[in-house]
Amino acid sequence: MNRTAPNLRHLRAFRSVAYHNSVSRASEEVFLSQPAITQAIAKIEKALNIELFSRRTDGVFLTDAGKLFLQRTERADYYLRKGIDEALAVSGAKKKSGFAKLDQLISGVQMRALIAVSETGNFSLAARSIGISQPSLYRAARDLERLSEITLFKKDSRGISLTASAIVWARYAKLAFSELSQTYMEIEEFKGIDTGRIVVGTMPLARSYVLPSAINQVTQNRPGVEISVIDGRYEELLHSLRHGEIDLLIGALRDPPPIDDVLEENLFDDSLALIVRSGHPLVKNEQITIEQLAKYPWITPRPGSPTREKFEALFAASPGLRPTSIVEASSLVLIRGLLMDSDRITILSAHQVRKEKEWGLLSLLSFNLSDAQRPIGLTTRKEWLPTGSQAEFIDALRKAGRDVAAS
Repeated sequence: MNRTAPNLRHLRAFRSVAYHNSVSRASEEVFLSQPAITQAIAKIEKALNIELFSRRTDGVFLTDAGKLFLQRTERADYYLRKGIDEALAVSGAKKKSGFAKLDQLISGVQMRALIAVSETGNFSLAARSIGISQPSLYRAARDLERLSEITLFKKDSRGISLTASAIVWARYAKLAFSELSQTYMEIEEFKGIDTGRIVVGTMPLARSYVLPSAINQVTQNRPGVEISVIDGRYEELLHSLRHGEIDLLIGALRDPPPIDDVLEENLFDDSLALIVRSGHPLVKNEQITIEQLAKYPWITPRPGSPTREKFEALFAASPGLRPTSIVEASSLVLIRGLLMDSDRITILSAHQVRKEKEWGLLSLLSFNLSDAQRPIGLTTRKEWLPTGSQAEFIDALRKAGRDVAAS
C-alpha cells in the first residue's frame, strides 16, 4: 500500500467486504471483479504485514486488526466526503448528480496533488515534494477540477494559489491522510511494535517541566515511539493542528476557544509574576508602584497573547506611563539572557522560571498582579481519535499537570 498516495478504491473495496462479510456482495457494490477485490485486500494485508480478514466457509470476517483498520478508514472516508461537501458549499455551485459519486471517483494521487499544491504554491515544487513528475501532478490536479466542476487553482504573481473551495478541500484531505497515518501506527502497536509518532505543538510554559516529564515517561515505556516537538506562535500551531499536521497543542488556553472544532482541557492553573534578575534595583522593595515599573525597559510577548494583554492592562489606567523601551520575545533562553544582563522586567509564569529562582539567577518582584491566574492545558481537534501511544502521552501530560498543581 502506498502510504503517500493510498489507493482509495482499494480502501473502498476493503470497507465493502467488511460491511457485507462477502467478496461477491462487495463486487456488486464497488463495481470491481471478485478477483480484483481479493487482490486489493491481499495488497493491503501484505503492506501492513497482518491479516485483516479471517476466511471461513460462511464468509470473510474482520480480525481484531481488521476492526482497527476499518475504524480509521471509515474516519478517513468521512473527511474525504466532508471535504467534497464543504468545497461545493464554498463554491456556491448547485449540487449535481455527479457529486453524489464524486467520493468514489477521486484518487489518492489527486488528493495528494491538491495537498502538495496547497503547501508549495507551485506545480513543479509540489511534484518534487511528493516524488512524481510535474506533468503527472498537473494532470492529477486538473482532473480533480474536471471531476468536481469546481475551480481549484488560479495563477497569481507568486505562482499558483488555491481558491477558497480548494483551501477547505485540502484541509479535509490532510485530515483524511492523517487518519490513514494513524492506522499504520495502530497496526504496528497491535503487533507489539513501538514505531508510533507523536507531533506536539508547544508554547513556552509547557517546555519547562510538563512536556519534558511526559516525554521521558512515555519514551521510557515505549522506547520506539518518535516524539516531534514544534515551537511556534499560537495561531500557526492552531492552523497545523486543524490541518492534521500536529496531534495536540500544549500551553496557555484561550477562553473561549478561538474556533468550535477544537477542544481544550485544563491541566493546571498557572500564576503570572513580574520577573527580573536577582540583583535588580526593585528586588528589595516591599511595595512597588506602577510609576517605578514604568522607569525600566520591558520584555513582552507578541501582541495577541494572553501575557501581552496582561502587560497592556498594567498600564491601561495610566497610558502615559506605558514603557516605550520594549523587546518582544517568547524564547525563554533569550528572555533569560536579556534579564541577566540588564534591568529589564518581564511577565512570566513563576513556575516557568523556578529553576532560575533556585539557582539564584532570577527573582520575583513584590507586585500583586490582578487576575494573574491563567489555565494551561491541551488543545486537540474535536473529532481526533488518538492511538495507544498518543493516549498514553496525554495521560503522562495530565500526570505532570497534577504534579505542577500540587507543588
